[in-house]
Amino acid sequence: MDKILEVKKLKISFRTNSGTVKAVRDISFDLERGKTLAIVGESGSGKSVTSKAILGILAGNSIIEGGEVLYDGKDLLKIDEEEMHRIRGDKISMIFQDPLSSLNPIVKIGKQIIEAMLLKNKANRREAKVEYNRMMELLKSNMLAACSADKHGRINELLNTFRSFNLKANEMQNAYNVANEAAQQVLPDLEDLLFQIEKKQEVTFGRKMKEYLAKAKKMRQPFFSHHFSAELEQAISALQPLTKMEVKNGEIPAEAEKTLKGFVELLKKMLEQENPDFLAIGYYKIKNPSEDLSVKARSQANATAKSYLDQNFMNEFVELVSAGVRHSYETALAHKRELMPMLKEAIAYFNGEYSEKDALAYAETLSKKVQPSIDSMETIKDSTAYTFALALKTAVEKYFAAVKFNPKEQARFDKQTAKWQKRVDSGKKTDWKVVPLQLRNLDDLKKDIASVVEHLQARYEAYLAEPETDFRTRAAKVISYMEDRATAIVYVLTKEMARERAIKLMDEVGIHNPRARFYQYPFEFSGGMRQRIVIAIALAADPDILICDEPTTALDVTIQAQILELINNLKKERNLSVIFITHDLGVVANMADDIAVMYAGKIVEYGTAEDIFYDPRHPYTWALLSSMPDLDTKEKLDAIPGTPPNMIYPPKGDAFADRNKYAMEIDFEEQPPMFAVSETHSAATWLLHPDAPKVDIPKNITDRIARMKKKNGGADNG
Repeated sequence: MDKILEVKKLKISFRTNSGTVKAVRDISFDLERGKTLAIVGESGSGKSVTSKAILGILAGNSIIEGGEVLYDGKDLLKIDEEEMHRIRGDKISMIFQDPLSSLNPIVKIGKQIIEAMLLKNKANRREAKVEYNRMMELLKSNMLAACSADKHGRINELLNTFRSFNLKANEMQNAYNVANEAAQQVLPDLEDLLFQIEKKQEVTFGRKMKEYLAKAKKMRQPFFSHHFSAELEQAISALQPLTKMEVKNGEIPAEAEKTLKGFVELLKKMLEQENPDFLAIGYYKIKNPSEDLSVKARSQANATAKSYLDQNFMNEFVELVSAGVRHSYETALAHKRELMPMLKEAIAYFNGEYSEKDALAYAETLSKKVQPSIDSMETIKDSTAYTFALALKTAVEKYFAAVKFNPKEQARFDKQTAKWQKRVDSGKKTDWKVVPLQLRNLDDLKKDIASVVEHLQARYEAYLAEPETDFRTRAAKVISYMEDRATAIVYVLTKEMARERAIKLMDEVGIHNPRARFYQYPFEFSGGMRQRIVIAIALAADPDILICDEPTTALDVTIQAQILELINNLKKERNLSVIFITHDLGVVANMADDIAVMYAGKIVEYGTAEDIFYDPRHPYTWALLSSMPDLDTKEKLDAIPGTPPNMIYPPKGDAFADRNKYAMEIDFEEQPPMFAVSETHSAATWLLHPDAPKVDIPKNITDRIARMKKKNGGADNG
């Protein structure tokens, strides 16, 4: 399972004048890469609070009482705002229920999309440079350590060469991108112009011709235009007189129209070319500066450069990088082995008695021992290891904060209770209540400290059980990773390029005539179109994760279906990982891979979409299914009786007990644990206990499941 995001034991409360609201109570889930996780529940269930915690946008009165949100080797609950700012909107984007909350009403749509792209490009270039230099130093030190002294000179030479031809390749790539982007910008615009001329529409002809001429001149990049240079120069010459031509009633001379159509065909041929292998060409160029591969056919140039790179550099380089990667891995592995007894001792220590000062000192010492056990050459970071030091320190601090808090809270409660009782005993009217006692569970907090160490222990045991052997593949990943960072360093996104990409993005999200609508304001769009704009802005930074917080609630049914289909298609095309927040199970029936059903701050059922729709086990899930509209029956929808509990006063047992006609005595006394139904499916209900009386799924639910199965031709995904 390729997990892109992990939420572990998340607990969030909010301070209010009436008391502390327990909004999220110890929830855990994983988001797989390229999958959609739907979080479903009524208002107040904690689903939106969870999504805002992931993005670091909780309200100021929030209290994160525990847990972790792990992404890219970082705990998002513990990083500073500057680092969170680099992730928010870039790596993780969010679509809100009301699109106007995400749009500036006095800024044109196009500019709002472009800003996201330009900001991302600037940040990416800066971060890529830092990361590239860091990896180069790591690679160098590990390669030198792995090889004998007689190879050190050659290693330094190869690394310097690698850096040189990476930068050369990317400079050439950048110049090529400018030419390529210019052609991509002109082609659709020119086709639109010809269509307008055909329909005798008014056009700003001279201004358009000046734009095309300027962009045509940008296409004079050897690898982009060499084999069409004569045709390109001819087109440039033919466009020159058209810049001063006046057009009335959409009519132009036949010769001018022929020139434009010829230019369209030229652009298509140029854009159909095989992409140059600039990495190989960059190496060839620095070794053979007098030779010009652009004069050769594209496939021949690529083959020549690739063969030359492999024979003269890459085969040897990969072997030496493999040695460096192996050295880094085996050094870290040796430290993992040395660390295992220390982790065992640490678990025993943190299960014992200690002072805050001693515990923090012990945690710091242990964290320093953990640091060398982390393989810094891994391109995908191990979240458990990378966040260990901060997670352990935070767990210790939270435990001792609770040790200090509980006596004060008890004293506050006793004082308020005594005051209230005194007023009652004296016969005075009391128009206020004693705020309930909110003691923190010291046993659980102490277990949380030990569990941080236990998680790392389990993670390292898995490493030691199946050690890595394919270091050539790892080396190839490192080289590819560094090439990507080098590309990002030199890639400059201009406003003109961003504009064209924004228009393409608008078209991708289903906005018709994007070139014209690019210059419109938000108020000129319908609700559904505004939501499409918000989706375009969210995608402008090409995020890894897209969080959708009730994005269709304010839209009518027809538009709602279109937006859902759009999000589903974008997920598949871009390999997005999606968290979809909704109160309506029916909304995610055809798009969720996994579903977490939340109630009163807890996940009460978790499984695949097939598990939840075809084999629901929690009475609350039954209630949600019963209240879901169904066009295949005339049965009246069942409303869920009662209201959710006041989470200032969390129920002692199952929070759904008061609304659950199947509730047993134990439901009012003790919270049920998660019972496993299958490897992918679990539910927190005492009905799954072996000693519980057998309760069948309500007939209206089984009938609905039968209809869904029949409609979908069997038990497929929802």
